[in-house]
Amino acid sequence: MRIWTAIKMTLVLTLLTGIAYPVLMVLLSQVLFPFQANGSLVMRDGHVIGSSLIGQNFDAPRYFHPRPSAAGDKGYDATSSGGSNLGPTNKVLIKDIHARLAKVLAANPGVSAGQVPVDLVTASGSGLDPDISPAAAEIQIARVAKVRGIEAAEVARLVRKYTRARWLGIFGEPRVNVLRLNLALDALKPGEGASNRD
Repeated sequence: MRIWTAIKMTLVLTLLTGIAYPVLMVLLSQVLFPFQANGSLVMRDGHVIGSSLIGQNFDAPRYFHPRPSAAGDKGYDATSSGGSNLGPTNKVLIKDIHARLAKVLAANPGVSAGQVPVDLVTASGSGLDPDISPAAAEIQIARVAKVRGIEAAEVARLVRKYTRARWLGIFGEPRVNVLRLNLALDALKPGEGASNRD
């Protein structure tokens, strides 16, 4: 008799927690939060070009560069999310940081090593952080403005516009979404803050 009770209870709980509850959550999320429920996908010209939640590699001088990535062999591999798991005294990590610092300094003339924020030389825990700190964006303004032929003040305005504050004023850190900022740069019309756009 107890075995039938256990079987019936298993079936009821499977229906409730394994089928009914997940279906209800999917339906509610699609109604209440469709953008987030579908992966926070970012579209341009009717095509998906990324997600605001997943970092991408922008390395062209005309774009703001993201944090380094340890996800996958070449980085930014969403199927291989993860950090390097190297400790602060690890020689490989130290060598990587020196190489990343040299790359940042070469890409941003006039910036000193002391001005480079830590997030531009260290990978995040996921390796796919879509955001950089406002300080990491600020040291790239001059380069982006020069390459695009835009006034630095216009690029700085976009950085401020796409800077998100701490959630509820206390949680997290201020951040700039690299994909959204770069798309906003691409969307600038000729003459908008431009002096001699190429």
